Amino acid sequence: MEFKGKKFIVVGAGISGIGAVRLLVNRDAIVTLYDGKLDEETIKGKLDSDLANVNISTGEFSKDLIDNNDVMVISPGVPIDKDFIIDFKNAGKEVIGEVELAYLCAKGRLIAITGTNGKTTTTALVGEILANYFKSSFVVGNIGNAYTLEADKMTDDTVTVAEISSFQMESAKEFHPAVSCVLNVTPDHLDRHKTMENYTACKMMVTKNQTEDEVCVLNYEDNILREEAKKLKCKITYFSSKSILSDGFYLDGKNIVKSVEGKSEVLLSTDDMKIVGVHNAENAMAAIAVSDAIGVPMDIIVETVKNFKAVAHRIEYVDTINDVVYYNDSKGTNPDATIKAVEAMDKPIILIAGGYDKHVSFADMAKVLVGRVKKLVLLGETKHDIEAEAKKVGVDDIVMVSSLEEAVKVSSESATAGDVVLLSPACASWDMFKSYTQRGDLFKEYVNKLK
Repeated sequence: MEFKGKKFIVVGAGISGIGAVRLLVNRDAIVTLYDGKLDEETIKGKLDSDLANVNISTGEFSKDLIDNNDVMVISPGVPIDKDFIIDFKNAGKEVIGEVELAYLCAKGRLIAITGTNGKTTTTALVGEILANYFKSSFVVGNIGNAYTLEADKMTDDTVTVAEISSFQMESAKEFHPAVSCVLNVTPDHLDRHKTMENYTACKMMVTKNQTEDEVCVLNYEDNILREEAKKLKCKITYFSSKSILSDGFYLDGKNIVKSVEGKSEVLLSTDDMKIVGVHNAENAMAAIAVSDAIGVPMDIIVETVKNFKAVAHRIEYVDTINDVVYYNDSKGTNPDATIKAVEAMDKPIILIAGGYDKHVSFADMAKVLVGRVKKLVLLGETKHDIEAEAKKVGVDDIVMVSSLEEAVKVSSESATAGDVVLLSPACASWDMFKSYTQRGDLFKEYVNKLK
């Protein structure tokens, strides 16, 4: 893409939006920064002195902004079906996402990791593996720093791993990773994507431009991905927690195995890992497959996997109080994530769940609670929906609360020695909190007050 002298409008004055502005200014583009929710002084306060010549626009998106700009750069939080974006496109103008812009400006090789669940853990693990082998590596996207902030630091020798969301792929065109990975596809964000078909299509956009010499890592046990694999031009490497594969990576009992043309090699045991649960064995296999594809020696990969610790807010151990173990899984923002968290526990569970309504079903999740969850503590917009599905399958020890602090109090009073109190909401946090991070931090704070 040509940048010099071209007129760009960046929508959204968040951290990644400011990063996009800087990328464009560094390439001699003419830049306007628009944010309909902030005033001009607030936006100016976010800009360093070297960005003082950037035009700032606030309030309603006017027709002048369409007429006076050539390309629009949008943040992932802005749906592409917004009226002003449609109007911009209808005027024959180009709309790209911040991730697309960062990709166009960056150098080196890119690994793109997506999926409904597990992408933060997998990306973080791949990031550690890359750092242990390559001289220049970056972790960007939803984890680490914004891709737009790091792109100008990359060289031809850099290897970057990016955690990619479905939102970020809505406007992808030239985005082209050397290695892609789709961990799984289960219902999520249907409030925005409307259908599973649309959601799946956005996830698979990471593979769109890959060639026959490049690699996509897929979960063999995901039926949707097995179907999508038939459409791909690139090489496919599968991983599986249930099936023995003649080619790929699989879990045989507790052993993670690599198989090439039927010849298998045990790489490590899950007992050697610090992250627990079958879902984390899947994350580890995906990370191993990705790192192997990008050229990291297997001994470095295996040693890093053995020493990798869980990321914050993903089945994160908080404390043990009166022989009750507390886990923070605030990043469990959909039912499938909560299923994995519940299945990872080997003790009776008091589950704290509920939150922002993304219009997904809790029926499958409710079935998994049977025999595992002794008490269900519910809060947020979805608490009645979860309650209804839980009662259908015979889970009837349910308490409704109005705050997370109350949820922790009720859970601690109900718990007996040997129990687990698990925060795994199965929902986003936006009904009561700024982010899943804030929700998780508050949970840890309330648990610490129990001492």
